[in-house]
Amino acid sequence: MSEATLYERLGGEDKIRAIVNDVVINHHNNPAIKARYDNAKKSDAELVDLVVDFIGAGTGGPLEYKGMDMREAHTGMNVSETEFVAVLDDILAALDKHNVGDRERAELLAISYSLKGDIVHI
Repeated sequence: MSEATLYERLGGEDKIRAIVNDVVINHHNNPAIKARYDNAKKSDAELVDLVVDFIGAGTGGPLEYKGMDMREAHTGMNVSETEFVAVLDDILAALDKHNVGDRERAELLAISYSLKGDIVHI
């Protein structure tokens, strides 16, 4: 029997959507990055849809991500190390709120951290 994908272990699209909604709420409440999210070009709903598709596609789920790659999406934003860490903290807080297991938390953190070079200071 094959092991469940990370997508399945996270609980599928509905659970991922609930987590991402909380991440966005956390971003709006985080002083380190609040202004970026309060003044984003995309609405919260659009951002949530994109991130859910990104996670769903990247964790073995059936979703298809049609947005920009991370480098393209963040070019010119000059995201600082502090802002990047703030985003990771918000993600971890949402994962904790939804009782995501340690293994899944570690995998999502590793995926998120692997994107750092395409996000920070470009």
